Amino acid sequence: MLADFARQRAVPSRDVTYIAGRNINYTNVCWVGCKFCAFYDTPASKKGYTLPREVIFQKIQEMVDLGGIEILLQGGLNPKLKIDYYEELFSAIGEKFPQVWIHGLSVAEILYIAKISRLSLEETLVRLRAAGLRTIPGAGAEMLVDRVRKVIAPYKDTTTEWLDTMKLWHKLGGFSTVTMMYGTVETTDERLEHMLATREAQDESLANTTGGFTAFIAWNFQPDGTPLGDEIRAQNPHWRKATGYDYLRTVAVGRLMLDNIPHHQASWVTQGPKIAQIALGFGLDDFGSTMMEENVVSAAGTDFVMPISEIERLIREAGHDACKRDTLYRRV
Repeated sequence: MLADFARQRAVPSRDVTYIAGRNINYTNVCWVGCKFCAFYDTPASKKGYTLPREVIFQKIQEMVDLGGIEILLQGGLNPKLKIDYYEELFSAIGEKFPQVWIHGLSVAEILYIAKISRLSLEETLVRLRAAGLRTIPGAGAEMLVDRVRKVIAPYKDTTTEWLDTMKLWHKLGGFSTVTMMYGTVETTDERLEHMLATREAQDESLANTTGGFTAFIAWNFQPDGTPLGDEIRAQNPHWRKATGYDYLRTVAVGRLMLDNIPHHQASWVTQGPKIAQIALGFGLDDFGSTMMEENVVSAAGTDFVMPISEIERLIREAGHDACKRDTLYRRV
């Protein structure tokens, strides 16, 4: 009840928004080896791919034909793709589809692009933005606690690196989101540590820049088919995936703790439509993206796909009004 009250104070209406968009995983080649990921293939693997530009264009066209306006463009840390690849791709998308918003890359991808292109982080962000990158998703935050990061993704960026990248993007006037993947090896205190670090970063951005986090998205670890899932189960045979109750409790606490982030989004792709629908009474005001396709979470055995009509039905039957939005949460 308190989380719902806080939601009404932050977003004073019964509207629940969603965006018509599509996930495009442009490459699955990645050397980092995050233990929670069942999607990637190593650079030496023959199963790795980088989508040809015409395939990316085809996917965007299919989305546009269905009324979509946003592409979530994410992949892996592919050593063959330097900044010129992204500049050329983003520019080509912008030229062919000027109405489409590029919501793309993770902090890990951006840091790696800067490293292999021998550029500073700021120059990398400036060039990506000039090429057409509009906003950055919160992917890769996982748990902003270094003890946890060293267990689940020891070769990935640190908590400070992730937060500093986002704060620099905000300083340049950009907007982004922030996620939290819980239900691995973290404690409840460490979940709160993640939220407090996020809150402090947002306070800093709001005080010093025109950018910031537009939304917070929590979702629980999907263990099937992942090395981390096998590792945790081997160490603790009684371990179980986080429950729907835990999700509802977590998003409610997120709304209360992160009162400086205006929007809190349901993760129906991991929780399923029913829990996501219930979560609209636990502080959430957004139902996320239609996605059209999803490859990363589905590789771990969770596969929910939902058309616009079903999203709108679920929102209405939960007692809310369904409203289509853009990436910056403006009604369209």
